[in-house]
Amino acid sequence: MSEYERPSADAMTNPRADRVKDVAKLSGRSSRIRRRQFLVEGPQAVREALRAHRDCLLAGGTAIVDEVYASRECLDRFPEFEELLEAAGDGVRIRIASELVLSTMADTVNPQGIIAICRFIDVPLSEVLTAKPRLIALLCRVQDPGNAGTLLRAADAAGADAVIFSQSSVDVYNPKTVRSTVGSLFHLPVVLGAEAAAVVSACKAAGLGVLAADGYGALNLDQLQDESAARSFDQETPEAAYPLESPTLWLFGNEAQGLSTDELELADHRVAVPVYGAAESLNLGTAATVCLYASARAQRRA
Repeated sequence: MSEYERPSADAMTNPRADRVKDVAKLSGRSSRIRRRQFLVEGPQAVREALRAHRDCLLAGGTAIVDEVYASRECLDRFPEFEELLEAAGDGVRIRIASELVLSTMADTVNPQGIIAICRFIDVPLSEVLTAKPRLIALLCRVQDPGNAGTLLRAADAAGADAVIFSQSSVDVYNPKTVRSTVGSLFHLPVVLGAEAAAVVSACKAAGLGVLAADGYGALNLDQLQDESAARSFDQETPEAAYPLESPTLWLFGNEAQGLSTDELELADHRVAVPVYGAAESLNLGTAATVCLYASARAQRRA
């Protein structure tokens, strides 16, 4: 019997227990900030949290996961958790819990049998820039948790080096945002509470160009991609308006309002994603994905 597999008498079955209520409070921002902990729900997200926890400890860093609550059925269904939980070390509290207890703890009705309590993992901007990043996304006043999580996941998939949340953007530790990242929150550095002008200034000083995703931008993303591809094949091209293969900070704005005038003025260039059909525009997550992948592809060709 593994260390985390307890007798049924030791399982948590009372949804009104103080510990259950204490975990459930992490759905609220004030409790998260006070305790510097957040909820992670579902097998995929908890799996990535435990992997990040293991890798961080192996690298001599600090712990990420503090507690894991899981049903026996979930642990039976996902046998890989046995190795991950054993590698988590003695500092992680592991408890078997009933489905009713888990649903009471969670932000969702069905947390899929497992919940982890994790420590805040955001880092300062200086740490990101010290690593000489080539691709960063800055979210300016992005307020929908699902959109923010989707954008972070897209940045992870594109191989971005960091995602930065402005002061007025949604809390990345909001349970819905965490769920929307599907574990990507644990794959790349995240900077929180940043002031956009200060971020841009620091990134420019570190050698990054700054592009603003703007539907009315003077530059066309297709043109930038074509010019970059031509350069990669040593073809003669006119002087580039912006070399897409260079280290870049992308600015993405509010879902309804886009980037403000002040935010647009921070950028070196405003870039539009062309729309070939009848749609008025692309949603934030789709536009950000297209922009980040364009930069990522250009950088890998260079």
